[in-house]
Amino acid sequence: METFLWVEQYRPKDIESCVLPNNLKDTLTEFVSEGNLPNLILSGGPGVGKTTAAKAMLEQIGATYMMINGSEESGIDVLRTKIKNFASTVSLEGGRKYIILDEADYLNPQSTQPALRGFMEEFHKNCGFILTCNYKNRIIQPLHSRCSTIDFTIPKTEKPTLAKQFMERTINILDENKIQYENRVIAEVINKHFPDWRRVLNELQRYSVSGTIDAGILVNISETNIKNLMEGMKKKEFTNVRKWVVDNLDNDPSRLFRKLYDNLYNYVDNGSIPHVVVILAEYQYKAAFVADQEINLMACLTEIMGAAKFK
Repeated sequence: METFLWVEQYRPKDIESCVLPNNLKDTLTEFVSEGNLPNLILSGGPGVGKTTAAKAMLEQIGATYMMINGSEESGIDVLRTKIKNFASTVSLEGGRKYIILDEADYLNPQSTQPALRGFMEEFHKNCGFILTCNYKNRIIQPLHSRCSTIDFTIPKTEKPTLAKQFMERTINILDENKIQYENRVIAEVINKHFPDWRRVLNELQRYSVSGTIDAGILVNISETNIKNLMEGMKKKEFTNVRKWVVDNLDNDPSRLFRKLYDNLYNYVDNGSIPHVVVILAEYQYKAAFVADQEINLMACLTEIMGAAKFK
């Protein structure tokens, strides 16, 4: 039996079905009604629905499109080949083609992003571009000037309504897959990761293998989270470590540092622990006043990767 990721299997096919604030839905629906999307930058945290919205708009207008992941295919040569091969040919459906460039803020701002600007200019008659990013300030200004920027921010006043909508949708998915669950557990997972819908579904699907989701997963999620980070640090997988940092920025920094400290003996060689403790203490102190928590935590983990011996 073929297994599908729930985030793909249940991905909304139109803007109306997306769990988004009403004002954002109205803006995206207006683009769809025009039938020809401009170049767009969709900016917001991980899992909030940027890629889903991009795909839904293109599906609704019947456009041919291609996905490129900026964190996995960031080389200029790869981008040039893929974009030219796709953008230089005419769509069989007629109209413009589109390229969704996911995680565009991972592209090198000194080389790859300027090259992307050139591709936009070269193929503008035949191909549009939709860039998604977590941090729009990491996209160079020449790209901003060629795109309309849409912020996927959720007003506090709409959080309860959107969380309720996603709760209902999640329960329907669990019922359809005949998974037993406790409502309070589902609510707690949603509240913990709000508004990262992708992460909620991925976590619930992972722990639904036994056919039951109960309070035990709340502990397991935390333990698995740290294990994934430590494995990435041991292998010095900088990109994966950075993704972990981005995914966990919704947590209180002091709790993150404490969780790392509590798990040192499980993953770090005893001889390295004193040095790692000093590093953690230094960056935990800095966390109280730094402007960018991601950079601070990433600097901490990078220093640990270079200094520690892992088990």
